[in-house]
Amino acid sequence: MSKRIMVVDDSRLVRVQLGDILEGTEYEIVAYCRSGEDAIEKYDEVKPDLVTMDIIMQGMDGMDAAAQILKEHPDARIVMVSSLAYDDTYEMAKTIGAKGFVDKPFHQEQLIRAFEQALS
Repeated sequence: MSKRIMVVDDSRLVRVQLGDILEGTEYEIVAYCRSGEDAIEKYDEVKPDLVTMDIIMQGMDGMDAAAQILKEHPDARIVMVSSLAYDDTYEMAKTIGAKGFVDKPFHQEQLIRAFEQALS
């Protein structure tokens, strides 16, 4: 059975890239969200196995959205996917409970590895 992924990113290009990379894998994208607010609203409806979360988006950023989702769903598995590759960003993601961090631009191998680690 495939793992259900909710992609949260305001970039259409990133959403297309993720779709292409995950095609033919055990991961199925079941929802796309363009904002943190949208992700919080959709999480209950979609009940994904994993969420990929961008950090910089219009409105609520990904860190705040991830924290809110994890507050309501402590078992949520969130992997941050961002170009903000700094030590303090990694630490903040860990502190709020994110299960991993993938730097943009990303490759299939690193994405799949991060997903496997987050789901184990």
